[in-house]
Amino acid sequence: MFTLEACDVMHLNVKTEEDKKIEETLLKIKHKIAVLSGKGGTGKTTIAVNLAQTLSDMGYNVGVLDADITGPNVPLMFGVEDLQMSTKDDKIIPVNAEKIKIVSIEFLLQDKTKAVIWRGPMKIKALKQLLADVDWGELDFLIVDLPPGSSDEPLSIVQTIKDLDGMIIVTTPQDVSLLDVTKSINFAQETKVSILGIIENMSGFVCPHCDEITYIFKKDGGKNKAEQLNLDFLGTIPLISQICEAGDSGRPAVRVNDKVKDIFSKVVEKILSKLGEE
Repeated sequence: MFTLEACDVMHLNVKTEEDKKIEETLLKIKHKIAVLSGKGGTGKTTIAVNLAQTLSDMGYNVGVLDADITGPNVPLMFGVEDLQMSTKDDKIIPVNAEKIKIVSIEFLLQDKTKAVIWRGPMKIKALKQLLADVDWGELDFLIVDLPPGSSDEPLSIVQTIKDLDGMIIVTTPQDVSLLDVTKSINFAQETKVSILGIIENMSGFVCPHCDEITYIFKKDGGKNKAEQLNLDFLGTIPLISQICEAGDSGRPAVRVNDKVKDIFSKVVEKILSKLGEE
């Protein structure tokens, strides 16, 4: 079961029992999508959660792997942060959030206010166990919410889930975010993972009273970057107060705001088209 020992880095070319378990698990999952951003604060987890909820509402069997070991937020945004994963037949059972299976290190922490201070090998070992020792069952989609950057967790995921359908890159419109997004794109290219497209989050503040849009963080940065690099642009997510409020209250925004639901539905349609799921 789940342990916190450091990863054994010896014999990396030998297929371990854990590797075999991971292969068996992944064979039951049709599509695996990673959500990545080059920097923190772009709303990447919000995007991952609402993509998962939209797919689930469309009738797909969906799981979410919170791969952010030191800053897991997925349980909070689904309103299940106080629950724990159970075990059955030596397997971890994901927490269920209205049909969506959720796995996160958050569920295993005794004191959720304390920092997780782990070196790289421990993070890698934990992520592998969250795939090998979890009974994910049969899924249409596994959404992997990655932490910012291109270090231990993202690298471990692309090396472990070798048949990733691709990455969705999340950015905000301003140049500082786009600079880091370029690094994320390079990371995907270097690791030979396809990029499903770019989503521009926080693209404009929508006034809750008059619906006027104010472009606080500039405009069209993500769209222009996608065109510049010949990548698909999946859509823009505006700054709507209910998105923040919904996430903090444990409900995906697509469940509480029709405008947000419509926006994410269009984004998901583009993703499904790219995956041949029309």
